[in-house]
Amino acid sequence: MGPAPVRRLTRIAHATDFSPQSEVAFQHALRLAVAAQARLDILHVHDPAQREDWGAFPHVRETLAGWEMLESAARTEDIEARLGVKVSKIEIKSRDPVAGLSEFLISHRPDLLAVATHGRHGANRLLSGSVSQDVVLEANVPTLLIGPKARPFVNVETGELSLSSILMPLAEHPSPARALEALYGLLAPIGLNLEAIDAMTVGLKMPDLMAVDGHAVPVREVHGAIVDAILQAAAEAESDLIVMPTTAKHGFLDGLRGSTTARVTAEAPCPVLSLPLRSP
Repeated sequence: MGPAPVRRLTRIAHATDFSPQSEVAFQHALRLAVAAQARLDILHVHDPAQREDWGAFPHVRETLAGWEMLESAARTEDIEARLGVKVSKIEIKSRDPVAGLSEFLISHRPDLLAVATHGRHGANRLLSGSVSQDVVLEANVPTLLIGPKARPFVNVETGELSLSSILMPLAEHPSPARALEALYGLLAPIGLNLEAIDAMTVGLKMPDLMAVDGHAVPVREVHGAIVDAILQAAAEAESDLIVMPTTAKHGFLDGLRGSTTARVTAEAPCPVLSLPLRSP
């Protein structure tokens, strides 16, 4: 199987369980959608026996008005007309929240999924429980994880977006060059500055510079236990985002069930982007 194409940020999905933690993930998804003029799908999975609760969905117009991106009297259609963002609120009826969400991811293939996580044992109830690992890996969706200790990179009061320091640990697999290219392809629509990328390795020798889109990205080496080294580097640099490239072998579900990505997310001082890449 060949390498997956570099994604562009044209469609964002946010999975919500209507919790306060999910509200922060929603704000990130919405702000990124505005920055990229991307489609935003807000997803909620519920048992078919339960009543739908459309009123519990995050309030898009009110949030944008609070950020002074829309007038308070704006209509739903003004969101797309003025900001270029088409918003859909989608109820997924399934007795298995994970299966319902996975089916949507595979059939619609968003470029980014944004969810809140509640600690060491993975994401919210939408992503807990058992599901075929192959199904989620096949979806191959980059996922923004807002952990319990994360400082948002979106100002909840003003909507200001701050990604001036992005920590990206690199390893031999997936290819560091492909990982950097994938990150740039994903976030270039929101104006990613390559100088914001703080590329690092933990006890692994790599070239001091790597080329991305014709620009050189410095790579530094640190030492120590991998998770501790990443968390320490993020704290010292006051990182706005940690990017964790993963391969299919150590992919999305592994990242939520105890791998390096899960352990970093549980303690990270900022959101974590799980960036899955297929092996060449």
